[in-house]
Amino acid sequence: MALRHAQLWLRRKLGQGVNGMTAQFCIGIDLGTTNSVLAFAPLDESDAMIGVLPIPQLISPGTVENRLGLPSFLYLCDPSDPSLQVPGISTKRGVIGEYARNLAAEQPERVVAAAKSWLCHQGVDRQSPILPWQSDIPMELISPVEASAAYLRYLIDAWELRFPEAPFREQNIVLTVPASFDAAARDLTRQAAVAAGFPEEFVFLEEPQAALYNWLHSRRETWRKELTEGDVLLVCDVGGGTTDLTLVRVESSNGELTLNRLAVGNHLLVGGDNMDLALAHVASDLFAQKGAKLNAWQTLSLWHICRTAKERLLGQNPPDTYPMTVLGRGSKLIGGSISAQLDRATVERVLVDGFFPKVPSSARPIESSQSGFQELGLPFAADSAITRHLASFLADHVDELSGSTGSMQLSHLLFNGGVFNAIAFRNRLLETLSDWNSGNVPPKVLGGVDELDQAVACGAAYYAWSRTHGGVRIRGGTARSYYVGIESSGPAIPGMPRPLHALCVAPQGMEEGTEASVPGRPIGIQVGQRARFRFFSSTLRREDRPGVMLKHWEDSELQETSPMEVELPKQADDQGVVPVTFHTRITELGVLELSCTSTRSDDRWKLEMNVRE
Repeated sequence: MALRHAQLWLRRKLGQGVNGMTAQFCIGIDLGTTNSVLAFAPLDESDAMIGVLPIPQLISPGTVENRLGLPSFLYLCDPSDPSLQVPGISTKRGVIGEYARNLAAEQPERVVAAAKSWLCHQGVDRQSPILPWQSDIPMELISPVEASAAYLRYLIDAWELRFPEAPFREQNIVLTVPASFDAAARDLTRQAAVAAGFPEEFVFLEEPQAALYNWLHSRRETWRKELTEGDVLLVCDVGGGTTDLTLVRVESSNGELTLNRLAVGNHLLVGGDNMDLALAHVASDLFAQKGAKLNAWQTLSLWHICRTAKERLLGQNPPDTYPMTVLGRGSKLIGGSISAQLDRATVERVLVDGFFPKVPSSARPIESSQSGFQELGLPFAADSAITRHLASFLADHVDELSGSTGSMQLSHLLFNGGVFNAIAFRNRLLETLSDWNSGNVPPKVLGGVDELDQAVACGAAYYAWSRTHGGVRIRGGTARSYYVGIESSGPAIPGMPRPLHALCVAPQGMEEGTEASVPGRPIGIQVGQRARFRFFSSTLRREDRPGVMLKHWEDSELQETSPMEVELPKQADDQGVVPVTFHTRITELGVLELSCTSTRSDDRWKLEMNVRE
């Protein structure tokens, strides 16, 4: 839907003269690692007419242009400079968008990038000012949460600049997150959204699901002619910072086809950023051949330059080569600047073979040996081969993929993420999946989606619209089973911690907005002093029900999420450890609330697995 159509709709609704009436839209936002997008649809239209909001942003000092995406980059500077301001947009810390992205190649120590990837990094305090990471410039840094809030605030300002009669907070809003985000990362994203100006009741949607909703919208009711009962489709979403894998099965209910999410993959920090870094290593050799040894910040600058080189050389009508120019830093380093040429054949060889190698279905990610001392930074996947991670994911769910022959049969494939704008990556992944499928039959590609960078936001807007108007819903509930760590009882043994058990409190597939009591004997909970509460999740143990107590498990079966360290308030009659029973609720935001009710009184404590104090 064109922006003009939405404006005419808004004026028509406001012109009806209903006192106090506010035009209502459905808004879908993709807060991306490298690019953020806002899509929308009028709520009262009988058909979902989805448009993408043009976002005004600096292209160069004093020059503002509209783009259909907002690069998720923040250049830290004094925003009071008139040449760095965008009319109607307020930024407190500097410049956001296209110009900030361009400056990343020249002044990387001042540019915040990949804030979304830092949101899910448990090894750092994500609410502390740590970005730009390891910057040596004396200035006030910013936290990943604050940076994310700044991007969202920019999108809100852009919306209200275009539609001042439709305040953002009064619309139906869906914000997407990676399916692989754990509860803590989701909660930090929620904190950033609320700080930016989101209403409390906004809804989260996983990005692969949003991409599939976008495809469903593009097909309307004809999707039921393309899919049949028993089909299993893979949504492969490779963006700038993460790889998200989701399996969905087509089922039948009351004679109607339905979609049920079977599984999501674990968090994989591998994507376009890794590709840019790989090209930067190749490009560094080209500069070395010219006698130029790059320092740390020039190497980081080269990383950003390679992002543009990759997009140009693997895009539509690509040139044979792309020039790369690195600026000098300091009198003893490169004087002025130096350039080198990166050719398309090298880019395809390094990236296609490096990130999408043709491997057998039995392949597994390579675990690199790790040094005892490691530089702190983003926890990128040790193995960059996305196809090996995909083989491992599909092997974990082979039961859902096996036909009557017991061999894997993936019927359909949906590409998503900016990486797949390059046809070379799509072709290689399709070839690999064909080799894995029974009879070497390639999965059918779900087509009709042209703008992969906008698919997630558009799908989120359609999901918001369909929540009111009805339409197909992807079922599946929570992507994981959730557990609390229970310290076993028994005599203390010197040097030996008591064994830890895991109690299932929420099964995989528990629907949002539902709740359940956890059966079993009471569990003691520590009150009146600071205690550490441990939580676990699993994408593999699909059969566990609430109340199941695990005493032994494989390391691959359960993953520990961020623990909580908190002091629960003590009542007058409490004696340190209080026997409680559990009650679980999954909110519409996807937050797991665990209520702990005393068996001796009416006292109750509530824990949220996504809160890290």
